[in-house]
Amino acid sequence: MVASYLWLAALSLLPSAAFGAQKVFNLDIVNAQLAPDGFVRDTVVPNGTFPGPTFFLNKNDSVVIHTHNKLTSPDMRRSTSIHWHGFFQARTSGMDGPSFVNQCPIAPETTFDYVFDTAGQTGNYWYHSHLSTQYCDGLRGAFVIPTTRWVISTTWTMASIDAFHWRNPADLGKTQRVQLSRSANDVLAPAGQNSFFKTGIVPVQDSGLINGKGRYVGGPLVPYAVITVKQGLRYRFRVFSIACRPFMTLSFDNHTFDVIELDGVEHDPVAFQNADVYAAQRISIVLNANQSVDNYWIRAPPTGGSPANNPNFNPNLTLAILRYEGAPEVEPTTVDTPGLKMDDGLMHPIASEGPGKLGSGPPDFAVTLNIAQPNPPFFDINGISYLSPSLPVLLQLLSGASKPADFLPSEQLILLPSNKIIQISIPGTGAHPFHLHGHNFDVILQPNAVTPNFVNPARRDVQPINGGNTTFRFFSGNPGAWFLHCHIDWHLEAGLAVVFGESPAANIAGPQSQIQQPDWKALCPTYDALAPELQ
Repeated sequence: MVASYLWLAALSLLPSAAFGAQKVFNLDIVNAQLAPDGFVRDTVVPNGTFPGPTFFLNKNDSVVIHTHNKLTSPDMRRSTSIHWHGFFQARTSGMDGPSFVNQCPIAPETTFDYVFDTAGQTGNYWYHSHLSTQYCDGLRGAFVIPTTRWVISTTWTMASIDAFHWRNPADLGKTQRVQLSRSANDVLAPAGQNSFFKTGIVPVQDSGLINGKGRYVGGPLVPYAVITVKQGLRYRFRVFSIACRPFMTLSFDNHTFDVIELDGVEHDPVAFQNADVYAAQRISIVLNANQSVDNYWIRAPPTGGSPANNPNFNPNLTLAILRYEGAPEVEPTTVDTPGLKMDDGLMHPIASEGPGKLGSGPPDFAVTLNIAQPNPPFFDINGISYLSPSLPVLLQLLSGASKPADFLPSEQLILLPSNKIIQISIPGTGAHPFHLHGHNFDVILQPNAVTPNFVNPARRDVQPINGGNTTFRFFSGNPGAWFLHCHIDWHLEAGLAVVFGESPAANIAGPQSQIQQPDWKALCPTYDALAPELQ
């Protein structure tokens, strides 16, 4: 099933404590046959559901997440790893999740505990597999931390059915992990990947989902998700794009909404009629239920991939229903009307978030990342296509690597000095949503903007590189190994990524040194001992 996916969760009443507690969760990573858009296919999912369970925490909580790898399908990858998207992981870079950057994958029939502190962060986060393109097969879910003691909010997910409609068992993913070869024919990967590397065409989703439900051309009329509101009340909707590829344009017929949060960072409210939400981005919106009692379409058509390359895909089928209490249980007849699109350039962090805190002076360390595709479908950044190293970058840092020559030559690594203003510029080549691990960043130059904003730029952790010379800044005060990559998973697999080795010496000694869990140290020997079909 390939689907684009937007997710909004059920109403939740969340008590909060002044001091954080340790919360313990269990995740069983399993294979299951699911049909969110009516087409049955094999998946890799947490606790047997797509999307997976939502984690609700209070501010300052820490977590222990017992992750049990119960994958058994010989036609799909059986190892796994999970990234906790948006959490800074201060002193716990080993818990960040990306395979071969921060850890070796979790072997089948084993348990690994992700242990980390949320360290005062609040807002919308999520989790997903970070091994090859496994998250496209379903391993995704939301993570919510409210800012106040009592919060009523609604959480939504948007996704592509990025679990594509593979047509037969031979199309399913092969289990063997291999480095991407410069010869596309040598790549062993899921069928969609094989097609991608042979043709250079990114697989096109079959459908789009809102809260796990959607339809495709010629498929069954799966009931759309329904969000119920009461006339006269205002609602905070927490919106997560957990798509594998496309961005989705969210709107509510006849309604305007205020955007108040970007990727876990509260911003001053700005009113819009629709918003492009890119893969891995999250926003919070406030919608005023001030229309007549009726049913209204919620729309989130995915953009990314031509329907000509997949006749199952009609972006206009990505719908949900906003139903006022008292309205009949029927599908809406409302009509989409264009309106003002969300512009990140108009979004400014609220005062408590310290807008403009990185100043307008020259950066201490500046890097320009030039994207090219001289050997399609592979991508280069500054002439190097990213390949996963055989030994995780963090493990290399903890072994004393401190200069470029100390690291394995198969990855693109940029070493960052400690406690400096880092500036990254990426000339625009397409709508690539770039995600930085371990940090938020200030987008001082938006795509196609001319004048930088040093006073109150939007702050987030996923930014589309969509023209111009997009530039962002962050402070290197969080030692670790941190990925920067396109969140279109097919592009990441094709090399569109770099790794930052931040503050090498500080990872080993001093107050910011990494906390190393014993089971983390055991991951690589266990994984390396596996037969290839179990990796």
